[in-house]
Amino acid sequence: MSESVTTSIRLSPRLRRALEQRAQAERRGKNWVISRALEKYLEEGAPDLEAEARRQSILASQPPSEDWGDDADFEQWM
Repeated sequence: MSESVTTSIRLSPRLRRALEQRAQAERRGKNWVISRALEKYLEEGAPDLEAEARRQSILASQPPSEDWGDDADFEQWM
């Protein structure tokens, strides 16, 4: 078994509930869920917000490929 250290973090009530629900659903401890999430985040890195903004700008500048307005529910926009 590898050495480990104990650390503490502050969670919002919403995040704490979500963590507890996920741990229960996975039948794992909260520590396991947090460790896996942190490992994944560190492996993949933080989202590249600049690249995402550029991608969305390119998509928005292109003409629509179909007429989505026919199926749009404009009532929700008001």
